[in-house]
Amino acid sequence: MMLEIKKIENEKDFKNVTREEFVDFLYTHLDRFGDPKEDINKCLDYAFSEEKCEGGYALAAFYENKLVGALIMNKTGMGGYIPEWILVYVAVDASYRGRGFGKQIIEEAFKHSDGDVKLHVEYDNPAKRLYERIGFTTKYAEMRYKNK
Repeated sequence: MMLEIKKIENEKDFKNVTREEFVDFLYTHLDRFGDPKEDINKCLDYAFSEEKCEGGYALAAFYENKLVGALIMNKTGMGGYIPEWILVYVAVDASYRGRGFGKQIIEEAFKHSDGDVKLHVEYDNPAKRLYERIGFTTKYAEMRYKNK
């Protein structure tokens, strides 16, 4: 099944879907693995930024003119010692999962990324298997310290 995948590089590129609908889609379909809408919007602001070490893009995937997938990729500005890109958000509508849409969206993102890509995934996220099949490997365990 072929998707129509549109690259969104700035606010003007939101044509078949509004920014609000795009953010709502990610918020809904990332479910318990997602973030608040405010954070998703910050991620888009970073992707659309023209600052030197910022930038990125989003992908919106449509099947039969319905938004069924979304992705946001950010530049890290740290190429060499950290991958140049971070896949921050990717989601597929739950009723369309298992059709290969997630793989198609991620592989399309690779075409628009000029360097290595990393992502963070929780160990119990079922999408982890998809990422491994695509070729992502585990290099580090991420640890975080919450500064009060």
